[in-house]
Amino acid sequence: MTDPVCVVPAGDRCGEGVLWNAAEQAVYWTDINRYLIHRYDPATKSTHHWLFDEPVTTLGLTDRPGTLVAALGSKVILWQPASDTRTDFATPEPNWPKVRSNDGRPDPFGNLILGTMFNNVAPDGSGVDITDNQAGSLYRVDGNGAVTTIKSAIGITNTMCWDVVRKRFYTGDTMKNEIWQFDYDPSTGAVSNDRPWFSGFERGSPDGSQIDSEGHVWNCRYHGGCVVRVSPDGKVASVLDMPVSNITNCTFGGADLKTLYITTAQGGDGPLERLAGGLFAVRTDVPGVAENVFRLDR
Repeated sequence: MTDPVCVVPAGDRCGEGVLWNAAEQAVYWTDINRYLIHRYDPATKSTHHWLFDEPVTTLGLTDRPGTLVAALGSKVILWQPASDTRTDFATPEPNWPKVRSNDGRPDPFGNLILGTMFNNVAPDGSGVDITDNQAGSLYRVDGNGAVTTIKSAIGITNTMCWDVVRKRFYTGDTMKNEIWQFDYDPSTGAVSNDRPWFSGFERGSPDGSQIDSEGHVWNCRYHGGCVVRVSPDGKVASVLDMPVSNITNCTFGGADLKTLYITTAQGGDGPLERLAGGLFAVRTDVPGVAENVFRLDR
């Protein structure tokens, strides 16, 4: 495995929602607090940006060529980057603007799984203290836009990934320093039987995650300056040290799925924190798993 390299010093206040678009061989990600989506082309080393009217927290592939699904603070939209066409699709969270969207990903069945949290982003993009540590929920949005509540009373929903054989789903609560494991039914997309899986790790708090082809979860640690690789039985397999403190999300990309792209947020102390908020890349020994696709029925 190589050392982390900052490939785009984006200066994101809170980089998130990182997505590898294999059809374009490009990386998309968001800055929640600046209401931005970025696109990085590794071949040309060029970056493009789009500005939105609300925080953008989640991105996913869909089964429509050229169309992505995106979660804004208040709603889920379909978005076509080439034309910048934006179409409202669903409103899973009824308590906006007190509560906003946060982490999410399409599941193997083709639903969008989306978590929410107390809205800590002011209208000008500045930070707001979290005063309700049970405001968040976990939702399933299907291809028709119908919404099902999976779990409620969550502080900050983070981590959305599924094991290689599609029998387990991982998500958690950043504020509890805990990731849960659910049983997952790939024939229906249903989840059940949630239980603690990885908790109490001393370096920071769990943020976004992705899974590799050996079934290990790569969990980004906010305030922890690292990405921890966790085995299927919930044990620490290895730790990837990062040069900045606030590590937010990751995904595997590149033609061989051996480039781990990692988003970060501003903050922390020390000279290397000048790179905080940048997009980083690491070459790994084990490939990841391809992104799931949101399957649209309308």
